[in-house]
This record gives sequence, C-alpha cells and structure tokens, in this order.
Amino acid sequence: MLKIYSTYGIGIAIVLIAYFLILKLIGLHHYPVLSVVNALFFGAGIYFALKSYQSKVSEVKYEKGFEAGLFTGGIASIIFTVFMALYMYQIDGVFATSIMESWNMETQMGTAMIVVSVFIMGLVTTLILTFSLMQLFKKSWNAKNRNRNTL
Repeated sequence: MLKIYSTYGIGIAIVLIAYFLILKLIGLHHYPVLSVVNALFFGAGIYFALKSYQSKVSEVKYEKGFEAGLFTGGIASIIFTVFMALYMYQIDGVFATSIMESWNMETQMGTAMIVVSVFIMGLVTTLILTFSLMQLFKKSWNAKNRNRNTL
C-alpha cells in the first residue's frame, strides 16, 4: 500500500508543481481562483490510486480504500506545500505579498498564512474527493434479490 500512496502522491505533486510553474510562465499565478484546477489533479490522482489498489485486492474494504485516498492526497499536499514554501520564501518573496493584497489583508504573516492555507486546502480537497470517489469503489449494500426484504 505504501508504494501506491507514494507513487500517486508524488505524481499528483509533480503535476501540481508543473501546473503552477506553467501559470507562472504565462503570468497567471497571481490569480488564486485558478487553483480550482488543482482539484481535478487531486481527483484524477486519487482515482487512479484507488483503481490501482482495487486491482491488487479482490474486494475493496471501505476503510482501506479511504486510507489509500487520504494518504495519497496527504503526500501530495505535503510535497506541494513544501514546494510553495520554498518558492515563496526563496524564489519570489513578492508573490505572497501580492496575493495578500488581492485578498485585502494586511498582515506581517502573509507568507506563513498562505503556506498554511495551501496545506489546509490540499487536505480538505483530499478528504472531500476521497469521500466522493469511495462511493464508486465501495461494496454496495443493495440486495441482489429485490424481493428479499418484502412481505
């Protein structure tokens, strides 16, 4: 299972970093609304991680599938947050200030707030998408025989 978490988690993080750098090249990285696309990358990565897990076991238990989704997204969130922290503290110190100004917030902790926000958004996206995607992979409780619970 650790191989699935790490493989897909690192894959999601690489795609997120590449997407951010492409936005930087185009000059659109100052628009936080474009981070909505990150949910698509998280969703695809978690889906493929669950699909990979499903191919290795005969039946996906909800707890184990949920664990696979959470750890996959958690690894991606940690890696992407570390990248964003390095980017904002070492490469482009003005980036965090410009984002905070666009939010009409004046605080001395601008960069730290954005780093924490990136991490929390990654975890929340992971949680919601894992809940949603597990509906596709869990075992159905619906009766095979339609007349089973009738008089």
